[in-house]
Amino acid sequence: PLRPGLWLGALLEDLSQALPVEDQDYYLQEIINRDHYYSYPGPDEEFSPFTEQPGQEETAPVAEAEEPPRFRSGKKELKQKKGNKKEKSILEILPDGDYESRRAYEDVRESCPPLGLETLKITDFQLHASTVKRYGLGAHRGRLNIQAGVNENDFYDGAWCAGRNDPYQWIEVDARRLTKFTGIITQGRNSLWLSDWVTSYKVMVSNDSHAWITVKNGSGDMIFEGNSEKEIPVLNELPVPIVARYIRINPRSWYEEGSICMRLEILGCPLPDPNNYYHRRNEMTTTDDLDFKHHNYKEMRQLMKVVNEMCPNITRIYNIGKSHQGLKLYAVEISDNPGEHEVGEPEFRYIAGAHGNEVLGRELMLLLMQFMCQEYLAGNPRITHLIEDTRIHLLPSVNPDGYEMAYEVGSELGGWSLGRWTQDGIDINNNFPDLNTMLWEAEDRKRFQRKVPNHHIPIPEWYLSENATVAVETRAVIAWMEKNPFVLGGNLQGGELVVAYPYDMVRSTWKTQEHTPTPDDHVFRWLAYSYASTHRLMTDARRRVCHTEDFQKEDGTVNGASWHTVAGSINDFSYLHTNCFELSIYVGCDKYPHESELPEEWENNRESLIVFMEQVHRGIKGLVRDLSGKGIPNAIISVEGVNHDIRTASDGDYWRLLNPGDYVVTAKAEGYTSSTKNCAVGYDMGATQCDFTISKTNLARIKEIMEKFGKQPISLSIRRRRQRARQRRQRR
Repeated sequence: PLRPGLWLGALLEDLSQALPVEDQDYYLQEIINRDHYYSYPGPDEEFSPFTEQPGQEETAPVAEAEEPPRFRSGKKELKQKKGNKKEKSILEILPDGDYESRRAYEDVRESCPPLGLETLKITDFQLHASTVKRYGLGAHRGRLNIQAGVNENDFYDGAWCAGRNDPYQWIEVDARRLTKFTGIITQGRNSLWLSDWVTSYKVMVSNDSHAWITVKNGSGDMIFEGNSEKEIPVLNELPVPIVARYIRINPRSWYEEGSICMRLEILGCPLPDPNNYYHRRNEMTTTDDLDFKHHNYKEMRQLMKVVNEMCPNITRIYNIGKSHQGLKLYAVEISDNPGEHEVGEPEFRYIAGAHGNEVLGRELMLLLMQFMCQEYLAGNPRITHLIEDTRIHLLPSVNPDGYEMAYEVGSELGGWSLGRWTQDGIDINNNFPDLNTMLWEAEDRKRFQRKVPNHHIPIPEWYLSENATVAVETRAVIAWMEKNPFVLGGNLQGGELVVAYPYDMVRSTWKTQEHTPTPDDHVFRWLAYSYASTHRLMTDARRRVCHTEDFQKEDGTVNGASWHTVAGSINDFSYLHTNCFELSIYVGCDKYPHESELPEEWENNRESLIVFMEQVHRGIKGLVRDLSGKGIPNAIISVEGVNHDIRTASDGDYWRLLNPGDYVVTAKAEGYTSSTKNCAVGYDMGATQCDFTISKTNLARIKEIMEKFGKQPISLSIRRRRQRARQRRQRR
């Protein structure tokens, strides 16, 4: 009988032969063509993965005696010095006669980006390790900045951890094509309870995964300095770039009270391979001529100015306030009449950068304003229609102070949290008043329910005091939200790939996760799905989870409170204090993707960004006027069966987001009689017009007449008391 390993190999070969070549799975071919990674000698055996075997001697590229170039973190992406004479030795490891690879190498001179462990471009099938402690600490978890689950002993732990603590362990990345490797970034294990990290390691490369070359420093193996704690990323450049397909990291020492655990990213430039169908099929390109780079504060302002100069008739730059460090919070308005609210035209907003280190949303906003300007000038009917019928506001950076901190160290080197908070240490996204508790307590005590409305709940006095822990950026955003009649909004965040809708806070005080829907839950679900379903990856069932959560059961959407409870979120505040329905859109697993990733991230999100804006025209809209045709501000619009009202803007116009269906809608205002009518919402894009004309009550008319003639209206209760007093005097 066949041994298990031979039986499996024979079975796989039979399966592969039964399929046409073009239908054979890439990973199946990988399994067939490679030896099993876990069949390696133990530490007591004579052979180790670092010992050269007879007949397998290879000459490694040797660095010169001078000190190798150091990485200089600056205000740009990961930079490396241009090629020099030392790089000639790299060509020594290329096969003889492989002139195409040599020519390709010579053409690749730019600084090399990350291969994509953090962004998931590198699949789990491309990561291998000598041993693993358990599945949740397997090689597939050895990705830079990956976060552990709440229960660290489950499938989602925070690093690759070796099964044994000895110098024979390794983690390997298969680039699947010749790649010019230039550096390695490492972290320790993400854990609340344990301290595990590697303090030094060797690097090895190979073209076939069998014969390995150890990176040298002069005549000996080079030992790279690792981490001194578990969260701050550490970059090490190779003394000279090396071209190979596989790269291994071999830990040599680790924290004495911990274990061998690593998270990493590899820097490398894949060499051109036009004959490889697999790579050509998966390459993403964009035809949009946009400025794909990371912009610091000065560059962001300059880009806004360029857009405004290109499209002065539809754009306006303004600021809503200043940051703690005094940087202005700039916004761009896009409308056919910038600077003014048009009666009957809804207002939409995108916010980004509340967490300063989540920079992808910021860059998507800058790309979006460029794109809309270009498409408007080109006569794109879809974009033209959107601009003419909507007043759009883009606020790219709510926390510019935090962004500048993250930008200083650059992509990949800021860790998970550097720059997240404001300069005074506040998380803007959760810094808004907690109005949920006020509403729910009033609902639980029915006699107090009238004192707390189901909408436009006032901000508590303690929050408005100077001593309250409220960021100046948060106060600026609140003032901006109150000034403009926003109907729909999205705040772009990073570190995940999902759309979260309110409520974000659980109603049960003793729970940390609980589905907590709003009265408009069906509308919010649709809004979330409209973005997720048009994103290139969010609803892809084959997509690997970013960290620990699998959101595919709800098609890339999640109720915020069922994910993790947050008090004082911008979404809940916007819903309960204003008319605006706000959602959190997590646009990517990598909070700070490398500049080279921006074109693909733009393609992933472009259609979603536009589709979500178009949803502002779904539901009903109209004017509430008096008998003379004058708009009535602050009138209440109620929908039967939905315990959440909205109010009209200063001109009496309103917009109420609703899903398709028939609704009984009532308009009422203080001093006016109410009016009710049936309004039908169809499936076609475009809100249904539903206007109301309401008349003043008799009491309001009497008050108006008496005020006109200089007499104060007398309340009925006072009048009755005076009449009874006269009657008692007459009886005497």
